[in-house]
Amino acid sequence: MTDSKNAIHSARHKTRRLAIRRHTQRKHFHFYSRWSSWTFVQSVAAGPINWRAEHWILGGVALLLTALVGIVIPTWANATRHESGPTPYTTLNIELPQLPPGSEADPAIGSYGVDATEPEWRIVSVRAGQSLSDIFREQGFGPNELQRALDSQDDASPLRRIRPGQEFAFALDTDGSLAAMRFERDDATRVVLHFNADDVSETTEDRAVERRTRVAHGVVTRSLFYAGEQAGLSDAMVLKLANAFGYDIDFAQDLREGDSFSVIYDDVYREGEHLRDGDIIAATFINQGKRYTAIRYTNAAGETLFYNEAGRPLRKSFLRTPVEFTRISSVFSTGRMHPVLGYMRAHKGVDYAAPTGTPIRAAGNGKITFRGWSSGYGNFITIQHNSTITTAYGHMSRFANVKVGQNVSQGQTIGYVGSTGLATGPHLHYEFRVSGQHRNPLTVTLPIEEALPATQLAQFKLKTAPMLARLKTIDGLQFARAGN
Repeated sequence: MTDSKNAIHSARHKTRRLAIRRHTQRKHFHFYSRWSSWTFVQSVAAGPINWRAEHWILGGVALLLTALVGIVIPTWANATRHESGPTPYTTLNIELPQLPPGSEADPAIGSYGVDATEPEWRIVSVRAGQSLSDIFREQGFGPNELQRALDSQDDASPLRRIRPGQEFAFALDTDGSLAAMRFERDDATRVVLHFNADDVSETTEDRAVERRTRVAHGVVTRSLFYAGEQAGLSDAMVLKLANAFGYDIDFAQDLREGDSFSVIYDDVYREGEHLRDGDIIAATFINQGKRYTAIRYTNAAGETLFYNEAGRPLRKSFLRTPVEFTRISSVFSTGRMHPVLGYMRAHKGVDYAAPTGTPIRAAGNGKITFRGWSSGYGNFITIQHNSTITTAYGHMSRFANVKVGQNVSQGQTIGYVGSTGLATGPHLHYEFRVSGQHRNPLTVTLPIEEALPATQLAQFKLKTAPMLARLKTIDGLQFARAGN
């Protein structure tokens, strides 16, 4: 009887559960019908990817778990990491053995490695515009010490002609007076002057100087200085390159994009440190398709010049342009509207615009025949070079230390650019006269130097052959690279 009741009760309970399930399925039909077919795998071939809400939920959960793992695990690892502390050391006092009876400690042992004779130097670097007198005054030394230093030298020019960046060193006595002074007499000689009560003594030190050969190649794009910078040349070396070819190439007018150069030069090193730029040894310059060569060579007379491959000096009897200028402001003309007078007038020279104070150089060797004020020209100088050729320079701001009757050499500074006389701005008015007739300085045929005599030419070719071969190799490599 009991079993029958239990069976009836179980059947009713089962029926009730089925009824509840059917009721729930009917009530939440849409939810069950949506999730009953859900799967992690979606047929790619069936159609494009379609993210459902369940995908977004699972993706968000996955990202959340990844972030938690990335934060919790490193934090836990750092928390469990053992930081190694400083290693403990134990200090023990160990007694040194006693010296043998009758022995004494050598007081010189403590002075090993210390040069007691080397003073404590105070180094001073020369600034632009400074003289040695200015430096002595800044250091608190009187004019008597400076005069004693100058009087101690047979040739005091290294002390009188100092340059920015040059270094002087001073050492003081215990009472603050000057004890010693150190300077460089030349690249390879250091001088130390010791100031004693009665005199000034001198010691010298030879310093190791070496020249290291360099090679550079450049192509002109924006300017010559930019091409030099790209080739690794300093501005000073670019100027030396321009000066070497300055007789044949007017770098203000003749330079073209695509011009190129190859140069062999050296740098000066002293005791392993770069001291200064050296000299150009040999170079080639291709300007508007024409190739020029410059080889540094010292002739039998001891004169160092640049020569071409045939042994003829590049130096001409006259400079084509006697000033470093920014532009040509007026050319040679038989008729020009004068900017000040306001009427047509022949312009018998070339005007080179340049900043006031720019040095003006003598175009060639000669004698000054006029130095003074000339109507219209302002401060004016004329130089007689030979029986037929005269050059003239006008509108100077001031003259250099030259006078009438003095012989000047090519490139020597004779004055400085200005705007004296009838001038609207700072420039050099330059004239070239042949037998009293004005010629255009830009186009006049300049006399050339004589080639080396036959006795010297063979030696010249023997010494310069390696440099010429090296230059041709450099040019050949650059040509091959350009072809690729």
